[in-house]
Amino acid sequence: MRRKTLNPAPSYQKGSSLFETMPLTGRPQYEKTVLRNGIRVITEKIPYLKSVSIGIWVTIGSRDEEPHENGISHFIEHLLFKGTERRTAFDIAKEIDSVGGTLNAFTGREYTCFYAKVIDKNLPLAIDLLSDIFLHSLMDEKDVEKERMVILQEIKMVEDTPDDYIHDLFNRTCWGNHPLGFPICGTTERVQSFERKQIEQFFKTHYRADRIIICAAGNLDHRQVVDLVQATFGQLPRSNQIRERVKPFSISATHISKRELEQVHFCLGTHGLHYNHSLRFVSYVLNTILGGGMSSRLFQEIRENRGLAYSVYSYLPTYIDAGLVVVYAGTEEKSVNEVLRLILKEFKRLKDEPFKNGELEIAKEQLKGNLLLSLESSDNLMTRLAKNEIYFETYQTVESILRGIDEVDEETLKSLANQIFDEQYFCLTILGPMDGSQLKQDPYLWNQWNQ
Repeated sequence: MRRKTLNPAPSYQKGSSLFETMPLTGRPQYEKTVLRNGIRVITEKIPYLKSVSIGIWVTIGSRDEEPHENGISHFIEHLLFKGTERRTAFDIAKEIDSVGGTLNAFTGREYTCFYAKVIDKNLPLAIDLLSDIFLHSLMDEKDVEKERMVILQEIKMVEDTPDDYIHDLFNRTCWGNHPLGFPICGTTERVQSFERKQIEQFFKTHYRADRIIICAAGNLDHRQVVDLVQATFGQLPRSNQIRERVKPFSISATHISKRELEQVHFCLGTHGLHYNHSLRFVSYVLNTILGGGMSSRLFQEIRENRGLAYSVYSYLPTYIDAGLVVVYAGTEEKSVNEVLRLILKEFKRLKDEPFKNGELEIAKEQLKGNLLLSLESSDNLMTRLAKNEIYFETYQTVESILRGIDEVDEETLKSLANQIFDEQYFCLTILGPMDGSQLKQDPYLWNQWNQ
């Protein structure tokens, strides 16, 4: 395995069969080792923390599923906690609880993560638990059936929560039949169709060494982490199978799902930037000004000044080859047109009008403050390590990020706004007690979605 380190004088034994050391530049406590089978082990030592967070990241998510497999990655995430050759599900829960730790997992569109957070002295236990559930899960038939019922309840819970469900509907509208439009949990029909053999085969095919990144942050020793990981995950065979992902293209469309609710929930989105785009810092600042906090334009105008919504915000779903800018709001049926008009007005202002009252500098300071505060948590640091490796294949120093934010200027920001907020890319999804007739009553809005 190859080892990258930022320590000034890394330990290295000539002729070692395990390590090949290569110095990097940047933070002195970041280290990376590549095992013989391709698994990447990345750590960041934070001596003043008492905790360590470690995650097993697999670059497989819902976008890597075929239509008949939708939800299977999420199903696997659940199933791995149900018991191993050495531990029952209760044993797993009891062991992590006995040290006051956290053991959990989540599935995204481009990755799945199994992680633990413990006091530093309990790191060996955390690695033992994670390796056991990942490498030795039984995937028993009875557990498949029990967990199927749990996931079906999870799907119902999301569908009964309109301010969550609207985002799944929006992804389907925006990405069409591309896997990015699939719901991460899958659908009731698909989850009911999965068989144990199908789940087990998907796991064996896709959860391979070359797609695994093991990240840890906190008060740790890199060599100890590598040795513990090597003793367990080192047994996985190397694979050089090439994976191809189909690049998505967002669709300009309008979809209305009528449902008897107290509010109308909607997402209005447009095309954005992929995760590692050279203008990503510009998009961060743009989103912060638009709807990224309590002082943002959308929050101030729609909630504070007019009282039209309790929740209104914007966010940036970004992927390895695509991205979006999305605005969410929940409001009364009679106010939908007004809120949509106000959002479109803010889009236009970002393209045309100069920034006033230090708005640009405030947004930059907000972003930098959020970043620096997040560095006080070992789980955030661990997540940051993983995403840097997944999307940049290198370490992004805090200093470089702060510098990137500081370098954003008004001219570049307005240029990006003009590219993004173009009517030909707009996509609208509505969930609530209304149909298209309300939009038709407003010629300006109707023309936005029907050009």
